[in-house]
Amino acid sequence: MNTRGRNIFGSLCAILGGVCWGLSGSCGQFLFTHENMDVKWLVPIRLGFAGLILLIFSLLRYKPKNVIAPFKTKKDIIGLLVYGLLGVSLCQFFYFATIQLSSAAIGTILQDLAPAMILLVECLIAKRRPHVTEIIAIVLAMLGVSLITTHGQFTLSIPVSALVAGIICAVCVTVYNVDPGHVLKKFPVIILQGWSFLLGSLFFMLIFQPWQYHYHPSMIGLLGIAFVVVVGNVLAFPLYMTGVRIIGPSKSILYGFSEPVTAAIVGTLFLGNIFTLWDLLGFVLIFGMLTLISLQQRKSDSV
Repeated sequence: MNTRGRNIFGSLCAILGGVCWGLSGSCGQFLFTHENMDVKWLVPIRLGFAGLILLIFSLLRYKPKNVIAPFKTKKDIIGLLVYGLLGVSLCQFFYFATIQLSSAAIGTILQDLAPAMILLVECLIAKRRPHVTEIIAIVLAMLGVSLITTHGQFTLSIPVSALVAGIICAVCVTVYNVDPGHVLKKFPVIILQGWSFLLGSLFFMLIFQPWQYHYHPSMIGLLGIAFVVVVGNVLAFPLYMTGVRIIGPSKSILYGFSEPVTAAIVGTLFLGNIFTLWDLLGFVLIFGMLTLISLQQRKSDSV
């Protein structure tokens, strides 16, 4: 495959990864509103099944010693716990908590605050001031989220709890992108994701004890659970990370915008979500933020 073909393939992977996340979030909203599921019941089960599937696949693809390699040193264990629990797993929980408290579109767009947060962290680590384009990007992010969460009015149109959960979700995304860099470079992503999901499931099982809810999903509910596990976990992350590996993170950030767009379209057409011109303007501003960050990353990489 030539360079142009690889770039097209990588772009499609990043787009499809975002679409899968958007569809999974919309399915989660359906399960919360129509199947009366609770995030404290769904997330531990979702993470558990996804973790088992990815680890079984890892055992088929790699040697067993490679699959358990993240547990061999104290440094790697700490890195995995930061990446898997404080990052990936808590991100999954607060993402779906935001959806339960508001909508899939709100959950995905608040999650997209993460690039701006990552930018601020990188500035702090490098002990430098943000560039003008970076400051503009952060302002665009704040304005975009403000318009979407208020519909252009002076009062918040979503619960405060949803806004807080969405911001925490973005913080968790920042954690697993910035802090545990050594494990991301040292181990295959699919192995890290498998252990992250499984450890997160065990963690939430102990905290929320979902078996005490005595909830019995219908056949549609079971299909919904299968959908969020397979599409939202097993397919979405490998697709998106394949795009990152081929075309780089700066371009993938832009193509990953297919996630909130997908959630907004599905929510408006099928779930009865309200989508106003203010929301559209907010989406445009956040896409502008991602574009500026992408351009700044390419500029930094070329120096």
